[in-house]
Amino acid sequence: MSASKKMEARGGTIRRVLQLIAPYRLLVVLSLALAAVTVVATLYAPVLTGRGVDLILGPGAVDFAGLGRLGIQLCLVVFATALCQWLMSVINNRITFQVVRDIRVKAFSHMEQLPLKYIDAHRPGEAISRLTTDVEQFSDGLLMGFTQLFTGVLTILVTLGFMLSIDWRITLVVVVLTPLSFFVARFIAQHTYSMFRVQSETRAEMTGLVEELVGNQHLVRAFAYETRAEERFERINQDLQKCGVRATFYSSLTNPCTRFLNAIVYAAVGVLGALIAIAGGITAGSLSALLQYANQYTKPFNDISSVMTELQNALACAQRVFDLIDEPPIRPDKPDAVTLHKGAGRVAFEHVRFRYDPAVPLIEDMNLRVWPGQRIALVGPTGCGKTTLVNLLMRFYEIDGGALLVDDTPIADVTRDSLRANFGMVLQETWLKSGTVAENIAYGKPDATRAEIEAAAKKARAHSFICRLPLGYDTMIAEDGDNLSAGQRQLLCIARVMLRRPPILILDEATSSIDTRTEVLVQDAFEELMRGRTSFIVAHRLSTIRNADRILVMKAGSIVESGTHDELLAKDGFYARLYESQFAQV
Repeated sequence: MSASKKMEARGGTIRRVLQLIAPYRLLVVLSLALAAVTVVATLYAPVLTGRGVDLILGPGAVDFAGLGRLGIQLCLVVFATALCQWLMSVINNRITFQVVRDIRVKAFSHMEQLPLKYIDAHRPGEAISRLTTDVEQFSDGLLMGFTQLFTGVLTILVTLGFMLSIDWRITLVVVVLTPLSFFVARFIAQHTYSMFRVQSETRAEMTGLVEELVGNQHLVRAFAYETRAEERFERINQDLQKCGVRATFYSSLTNPCTRFLNAIVYAAVGVLGALIAIAGGITAGSLSALLQYANQYTKPFNDISSVMTELQNALACAQRVFDLIDEPPIRPDKPDAVTLHKGAGRVAFEHVRFRYDPAVPLIEDMNLRVWPGQRIALVGPTGCGKTTLVNLLMRFYEIDGGALLVDDTPIADVTRDSLRANFGMVLQETWLKSGTVAENIAYGKPDATRAEIEAAAKKARAHSFICRLPLGYDTMIAEDGDNLSAGQRQLLCIARVMLRRPPILILDEATSSIDTRTEVLVQDAFEELMRGRTSFIVAHRLSTIRNADRILVMKAGSIVESGTHDELLAKDGFYARLYESQFAQV
């Protein structure tokens, strides 16, 4: 990316941050007012100390009464400064935490609206890093910016005003030397922004890897992948170290460079002020005040330089969060979209076309009509389009052409929520949230009564094992149900669908994790659940396929054969060969 584009991107990020701060403009104005009072009060203190120096001219010439009055004034100034600083910190923290809360909520809400193709193309750890680490880094930089940036700039301007009121020649020398600090700060800021952005991206990559490996430790160990996992982690860790060291190196140059320039300014004020004082141009107290102002004037440059470094990191992190927010959301429901009430369960594919990748053909012209109550089995080799068919039915992906109808209504013309309320899914990969057993069963129907939950569990043949748990239906389930066996997790997912009893079912290897004896019991429950309901069954188990009203044999995104189990065997075609290879020994 060219320097101009980087500057444009950074400017856009700053504008968006300001838009986030805009709702709290009153708090910002109050913070700025308190900062102004703090700066003026802080810089008024050297005036008082300078007057005090002039009241101490030598032995026997000390104005104790005047020093007493100055002491009282100085105490009041210090108290006012401390109070304003405390109030300013409280307000700045409130502004920062509100803004961070807003951006995190906005990012998470937008992530909920992202299409599945984005989720499939990005590792979960990357989104987690943006919502947690990047937002925290942005918070730290924003808080430091509020606390020090405006105060530092105001301190510089007010200090110059006070110095100008004492002696314009010394002020002119300070102003002439000032651009050196700005030049150094600008040089460092330009180099640190891109480095901190690379650091954030590498950190996200590491978070994704850790989330992937820790979440699949059983597979890592089962395949003896530990050494290769360590090598991958070490490689990313080395990259993070390199970019982190470079970013830290450049940002660490800020303080010593500005301190060196500050020392030059202080020395210039001291030497020139001493010469002017010797010539009688200013008093000793005024020189004392000027030297204090020289320190006060140069100190904000150190603070601003540190703030600029943190702000570069914050802006880089904010840009990554904004990139997530800017991802195109899922296509919204049409303004005139209707609510699809629970119907008969009639499904039709009419000349449906779909591709994940525009350059790779998949479903080119699918025509299929399923009548209410039919049991449709989808079989075929891996990658033939079985799961794609499910994704299109649930509208996880939008079709590229043709029409997909449920109860004679194109699914593009109904709301997604009402469409999905007509489907019940039991997948091979189970998902349980952290909560009680009852809450997990009632995930799709939060208002279900305990009696309804228990009835659904009994139909799914899960009631007996639930009763053996320490607290029964109130037993807490760990994240992803790690404290349950694979079969128990599957039974809970089946009970979840039993509770909702939708008109259309999708069963994707729904009994794959259940032992043979339990499967016999669950098949009885499925028989009751599927009775009178349209069912799409993605499975390879012989019993499920035999009982299907129609078997669709898919290959390369197309339906190559269709019929009952016996009809397809009699054809001696692709299904027969698939059956012989996979089920001949059953």
